[in-house]
Amino acid sequence: MATTNTALDTDALEQLFTEARTHSAWQDRPVTEETLRRIYELARMAPTAVNSQPVRLVFVKSREAKERLKPTLSPGNVDKTMQAPVTVIIAYDTAFHEQMPRLFPSRDMKSVFAAWTPEAREQSALLNGSLQAGYVILAARALGLDCGPMGGFDKAKVDEAFLQGTGWKSNILLNLGYGDPAKLFPRNPRLSFEDACRMA
Repeated sequence: MATTNTALDTDALEQLFTEARTHSAWQDRPVTEETLRRIYELARMAPTAVNSQPVRLVFVKSREAKERLKPTLSPGNVDKTMQAPVTVIIAYDTAFHEQMPRLFPSRDMKSVFAAWTPEAREQSALLNGSLQAGYVILAARALGLDCGPMGGFDKAKVDEAFLQGTGWKSNILLNLGYGDPAKLFPRNPRLSFEDACRMA
């Protein structure tokens, strides 16, 4: 194991960031369960507040499950989602603190979170679960997959169709697969450092 970090090479940076694109059209290539498991195994290693790890993932692959998901989608997201090999419901667990004895054994963080209001706990779960959603995208790209994250869906309907009885709440949908580069739109501009950043 390396004792110091080194910068990734240009190819890796292109795959993760500069050449990575949001895909809406997909090749007819399956994504294996092994790959999906590996995505989670990588994403779970990245930091969250006191290692709370509130993200929860539902991998929607089967035709029957895709049909249950379809009525929850905004019209512009239907075709790309039905075509994608996998759609991940990226959710967060409102009862994440129940796992804290396992995840942070050096201190009783379960009691700390239990003393918070439900609203404050959910805000923490949403914040850290959203952070983990970014890690899921990076993990998928690192394993050679393309991604299509979406916010255009009815969260209440997704929760009813897929998350009843869990305490999980949907946050983001993420289409996964091998994108069709011939159907990409031109990349939109990004803000410059000067537009978006300050030195303090």
